[in-house]
Amino acid sequence: MKSTIRLRMSAHDAHYGGNLVDGARMLQLFGDVATELLILRDGDEGLFRAYDNVEFLAPVFAGDYIEATGEIISEGKTSRKMTFVAKKVIAPRPDINDSACDVLPEPIIVCKASGTCVVPLDKQRNK
Repeated sequence: MKSTIRLRMSAHDAHYGGNLVDGARMLQLFGDVATELLILRDGDEGLFRAYDNVEFLAPVFAGDYIEATGEIISEGKTSRKMTFVAKKVIAPRPDINDSACDVLPEPIIVCKASGTCVVPLDKQRNK
């Protein structure tokens, strides 16, 4: 089971100089993807228990379009092990003009992670 969301990083997302977006924003996107996966699988939002691995691989800037994908890779009675990838798919081109952007020929992986979510048995509706 997979889920994907795509959105543009705004100036509001920029946390550091040079319009750099905080890495925690990618984890927030992964949380949204995980929530959708749990709703699809169990009919409940569940809870994110823990990340066991997070890798920040490339910078993200305001104006970048990020595609975040998650997949349930294994299941326990209440636990759902997931992997996540965030890719930059469109980047602004301020060197050309203030509204120019490029669709990247190859998406750039900006973050990877894996973690575990839990849906208590009494909340699971899609058994």
